[in-house]
Amino acid sequence: MRIARFAVAGADPRFGIVELEADEGQFPDTIAVIDGDPLAGPVNYTGERIALADARLLAPIIPRSKVLAVGKNYAAHAAEFDGEVPSEPLIFMKPNTSVIGPDDAIVRPELSQNVHYEGELAVVIGRFCRKVPVERAAEVIFGYTIANDVTARDLQRSDGQWTRAKGFDTFCPLGPWIVTHLSPDEAADLSLVTSVDGAVKQDANTSQMVFSIPELIAYVSAFATLLPGDVLLTGTPAGVGPLVAGQSVSVEIDGIGTLTNPVMDDRDDSEAAESGTTR
Repeated sequence: MRIARFAVAGADPRFGIVELEADEGQFPDTIAVIDGDPLAGPVNYTGERIALADARLLAPIIPRSKVLAVGKNYAAHAAEFDGEVPSEPLIFMKPNTSVIGPDDAIVRPELSQNVHYEGELAVVIGRFCRKVPVERAAEVIFGYTIANDVTARDLQRSDGQWTRAKGFDTFCPLGPWIVTHLSPDEAADLSLVTSVDGAVKQDANTSQMVFSIPELIAYVSAFATLLPGDVLLTGTPAGVGPLVAGQSVSVEIDGIGTLTNPVMDDRDDSEAAESGTTR
């Protein structure tokens, strides 16, 4: 199942189930609208169906509390920065204000001259949990989506810690929807490709993660209670690089979809307000 969060003609965001042409179902490329929030409790079909082309896809989830992320979880990515693979997961956080959706612009801040893409698989947590054993991690996963852990690389180096470099507004694109039908084993063997203006920059497989999805959930839940809607970014493979205004970056994960975002330079607040970005 693919759960999307979307808006039509400026209306309030809603949730729906996406049916693609590839599914060979009765209603290809449509969204079946559901009532309520699927992460908050049971939902029902409303009977309304909307053409996918008529809907604006939004970030499929705005985390209620936190986005947790993992650094250096692919050995080749650690090596490209002359770093060693950590003995334990290297955890950092991104504010939920950094989240944007498909086709929203990644804004390069004036404070940075070196903004990088980082394509990643993201895990969406589905229930309150703490101290989750590795063998029970699947029980707390709601689904999976795609993320781009955008990073101000120069600030990451100069600050010595990663909060500012990872936390700017627009630095956590998520989407295009959440898939709920993958098991942790299936999610651990997916092709991940990041392209900039159509040129492939990252080409890897989630099987190359150093720490598995269940291991990451066990590790982070040992120190932080996880809430429904929390998002865990699982790390990026080798091939990260800079973005400049006017480019478009896409992250494609087999079995999930493609997340695409344009890139722009920072503007003053009045211009940003007029752009009307909706997460």
